[in-house]
Amino acid sequence: MRNNKWKTYFLSLLAINIIVLLSLIGLLFWPGNLNEFEERKESTKGSSSEFIVRTTKDNLNELINAYIDELVKDNRYHYRITLDEDVLLEGEIPLFSATVPLSIHMDPYVLEDGNIVLKQKSISIGKLRLPNQQVMKYMEWFFKVPDWVRFYPEYEEIHIQITDMDIKSNFRLHVEQFDLLNNDLSFKIEVPYETLGLNQLKAETQR
Repeated sequence: MRNNKWKTYFLSLLAINIIVLLSLIGLLFWPGNLNEFEERKESTKGSSSEFIVRTTKDNLNELINAYIDELVKDNRYHYRITLDEDVLLEGEIPLFSATVPLSIHMDPYVLEDGNIVLKQKSISIGKLRLPNQQVMKYMEWFFKVPDWVRFYPEYEEIHIQITDMDIKSNFRLHVEQFDLLNNDLSFKIEVPYETLGLNQLKAETQR
């Protein structure tokens, strides 16, 4: 009877491990192969485990723009993001009863809290010359973005609050590396044990 009980716990943990791996991949809707997927912490002594997901600029470009296409499909003004040597945002905004093309180059900086700040390098808006801060205000007004993307025209910055993303299963996402020049992009995923029912399972095994 006791052997059957431990056999049940073993099979339950095995199933949970498989679900975790599949959920993490599906969670981010990653297009293409993950370059590397490694578990940072395996101990169940804490309240969560951390995983590192590594990818490439090409994969992340596909992911970002697939997300943007779905986000703005009902909006009049569209835009796209390209990760190359820097972050390039291209789109169109209304200005003086016309629609003009917009192009903005930004450098990404990873903050200690796992979020990203995009600092403006240059802005091109057709053949017009407008103050950079004003152009960023237009972007804030007309571009539809998720609530975890915030514009700060006065500082000529866009903040990407990755840690504020509403992800299913209460997984928490942080940026580890965002080195575009070396194509070194990695993200940390924190998986609370309570989300998978592991705390309850652990308590039962200790009875």
